[in-house]
Amino acid sequence: MLIAIPLLVLLVLLVLFTLSNRQAVDLGLWPTDFAWHVPLAIALLVFAGLAFLAGALLSWGRTLAARRRARRAEETAQLLEARLEDLRQRLPLGRLPPS
Repeated sequence: MLIAIPLLVLLVLLVLFTLSNRQAVDLGLWPTDFAWHVPLAIALLVFAGLAFLAGALLSWGRTLAARRRARRAEETAQLLEARLEDLRQRLPLGRLPPS
């Protein structure tokens, strides 16, 4: 919850900045003659959205390995618990180890 407050402040500042800069700008791609004539507010919001998506994808990608390890550890724990229960059932009743 504490991280949401600074993010909300940054979002409000971004929206205020874009609303106060409405003049049109030309965005070009250097090696080509492609040019895009758009309001600065739209350009900033589009690039902020793309940056957010890129960050979200990078963050999601970094957690994949940890989630995979957690899933394997959970499967291993379940397998070991099943083997332990099987071994306990095979022991004679008088020789049960303390649990």
